[in-house]
Amino acid sequence: MSKKTASLSVVIIAKNEEKNIEECLKTVVWADEVLLIDSGSIDKTIEIAKKYKSRVIKYLKGNNYSDWRNKGLSKAKSDWILYVDADEKITPDLRNEIIKVISEYAPNLKQKDSQTHSSYTEGEENAVAYAIPRRNIILGKELKHGGFWPDYQKRLFLKKALKGWKGELHEYPELYNGFNKEVKKLENPMIHLKKETLSDMVEKTNRWSEIEAKLLYNDGHPKMNIPRFISAMFREFWIRMIKEKAFLDGKVGVVFALYQVFSRFVTYAKLWELQQK
Repeated sequence: MSKKTASLSVVIIAKNEEKNIEECLKTVVWADEVLLIDSGSIDKTIEIAKKYKSRVIKYLKGNNYSDWRNKGLSKAKSDWILYVDADEKITPDLRNEIIKVISEYAPNLKQKDSQTHSSYTEGEENAVAYAIPRRNIILGKELKHGGFWPDYQKRLFLKKALKGWKGELHEYPELYNGFNKEVKKLENPMIHLKKETLSDMVEKTNRWSEIEAKLLYNDGHPKMNIPRFISAMFREFWIRMIKEKAFLDGKVGVVFALYQVFSRFVTYAKLWELQQK
């Protein structure tokens, strides 16, 4: 195992995750601190988090993942910050790679004025943001096709370089100027074990599709009509089933790929509904 010389905070966002959180926490106990941003759990999530000496921060004002991630950013005390979802696990190989990366980081100091006095700024060559590949295990099967592998997720950041997260639905990180904006990729994957049933997925789709439809509506999306519905469904089907070959993952691959088509349809149907008002 690599020796860690830089500190790391792990931020986990959770609400009623008692069925997932313990498995997640077991894989990040090596970090300098673990923060659980809780958005209103009424099950045993907080109790389990405290069992693993996590710092629980109740935050009920946030409305989306950007808000929750930013709260974690503001409370983290370490040099680096790693975002992990409650249904994800960090493998030993990924742990060692993360420790190696953060320990080898060294500011590239550049002297601004050598004739008067030493004045230095952080150089732009250093990577300060990393994306982690993710193994998705859905409906009991690991999906390697359909666009679900390698499924890179931007999760590891030098804390002082991360300005914050933006976006109400598909959140994205923003880095401060003066830092390298390139997002490098780690080699070892995290594990994403979704324990949701299809009923759970439908419930989540109903919530998030409403938000996405409102965003499309507010952005002035063209009026939905039959050609646009057909085009949107066909495009999603073509990407999942033809281009990314979801059928190679067997029945689960086909079911989940078709579910993505359904999810896209629900979003556009809700957009159509908004446009009728």
